[in-house]
Amino acid sequence: MLQTLFFKFSGAEESVYIFSKLGMEPWGRIGTGIIELIASILLLIPRTIVFGAVLGLGVMSGALLFHLTRLGVVVMDDHGQLFVYALLVFFSCAILTWSFRRQLFAFFVPGFNDHFQ
Repeated sequence: MLQTLFFKFSGAEESVYIFSKLGMEPWGRIGTGIIELIASILLLIPRTIVFGAVLGLGVMSGALLFHLTRLGVVVMDDHGQLFVYALLVFFSCAILTWSFRRQLFAFFVPGFNDHFQ
């Protein structure tokens, strides 16, 4: 996710094209960039990895949905590279969410860790 932030925040041609096609330019591009930045920061902090992973799952779910419905797998002759990146991030976040599920449950269920130590 971090890798694509430069393109979203700098208004790169491909990012502007994607969000224009979705009818979400510029607010969708900037907003998505901010959410991806937050998710990336959370993923880098050990105590918040699961929250970054869940946020990443949500963002990548949206990206994959738009690729499969309105954008297509190939965008501006990229040979499906953005789609593959979205898949890789999605599955990486899914693995992290599963790996850190106890941390997630402990956050939402008081006393969870007391019963499963």
